[in-house]
Amino acid sequence: MNTVELIRKKRDDDVLSKDEIKFLISAYTKNKIPDYQFSSLLMAIYLKGMNVEETSYLTEAMLYSGKVINLNFLKGKKIDKHSTGGVGDKTSLILAPIVAAAGVYVPMISGRGLGHTGGTLDKLESIPGFRTNLSLTEYKAALKKCGAVLIGQTKEIAPADKLIYSLRDVTGTVESIPLITASIMSKKLAEGIDGLVLDIKTGSGAFMQKEKDAVRLANSLINTAKSFDKKVIGFITDMNQPLGNYIGNWFEVYESIKILRSESPGDLLELSTILSGAMIFLGKKASSLKEGIKISQQLIASGKAYEKFLEIIEIQGGDVSYIEKPEKYPKSKIVEKIRSKADGYLSAINNFEIGMAALELGAGRMTKEDKIDPKAGIIFFAKIGDFIKKGDILAELHSSSQVKIENAKEKVYSSLTLTSTPVKRPKLVKKIIY
Repeated sequence: MNTVELIRKKRDDDVLSKDEIKFLISAYTKNKIPDYQFSSLLMAIYLKGMNVEETSYLTEAMLYSGKVINLNFLKGKKIDKHSTGGVGDKTSLILAPIVAAAGVYVPMISGRGLGHTGGTLDKLESIPGFRTNLSLTEYKAALKKCGAVLIGQTKEIAPADKLIYSLRDVTGTVESIPLITASIMSKKLAEGIDGLVLDIKTGSGAFMQKEKDAVRLANSLINTAKSFDKKVIGFITDMNQPLGNYIGNWFEVYESIKILRSESPGDLLELSTILSGAMIFLGKKASSLKEGIKISQQLIASGKAYEKFLEIIEIQGGDVSYIEKPEKYPKSKIVEKIRSKADGYLSAINNFEIGMAALELGAGRMTKEDKIDPKAGIIFFAKIGDFIKKGDILAELHSSSQVKIENAKEKVYSSLTLTSTPVKRPKLVKKIIY
């Protein structure tokens, strides 16, 4: 096949065949197509799009560029969750133990944070000793023993995705829905799952800020999952404000502990039981989503989900004493409270700026090489719709540097909008798509 002809074909809005897509992915992975040519192909896909079949073929080619884990030795359903990410989104840490405690296997391969959204691996690695770099043999053994495992992408899993993603990042093609779909689904399908719950965020702190774009992405992911005969449920959820109250790596582990110990009501608990309920339903341990949610609530209330969390931490090398006594974790050198400068109803939050403020404090990376401070972050008390009095504490900033605190403080203040009239609280789950 001729690479230039195939680039022209997509540029001219023609449909690429399964064999043509397979050729392009295979040749690029084997270094037979140079970056400059593959960049042209990515831009053609970005501009002209791909239909459902092409997206499925692209996913398949990327999936089989590496190993597909076989989990048939486990007698039971294997269900995972994917979130498009946001500020304070630590649901993976909460869902895995709940769903495993319900008797559904959770093989979870997660990513790192880059930009204003945090990464599950970075959060887990803030627990002293916790290993996310398990081999596939260790991954299977941990999954068999405790029912859940959380690791990073290995070299064997969808290697084409790693190559293509790094090229998308520097060619302005990250936002392409077919490319996003193939990237997400090739990794998820490689885990050996039977079903997938999708949490597609929309709002000021989300990758897809417009709800219509979030729905488009959800439908693309759902159609692709179904083309591989996987069970799937998609949720469009709000990301116009931080999820929960804690932002930053150890802070988010701490809030997860509080949820699993029944110590923290609110939006994070609500979303966690909805998503875990959906996973339990897809795993055939509940006859409906409603029953799955009820089972999730019971597993938290009984302490079984928390016990499972300790088991997961221990099997992956983490020091469970920090989970049992989180107050002994090291504290940031500087802590500063931010107080409201006026009375009013909190009507809007630029959640992207809140994420960037946490990053400024040391809780995230500007580049892949940046080092994360696991102690840094924000405790954010206010929620949209709250009435706030002048002098009320809005947030608490934690960092090792006063300069970083000052920079973050400016971002937090500029991100908040107060009005004199009452404001409706945003709906947490905007849409459910089957």
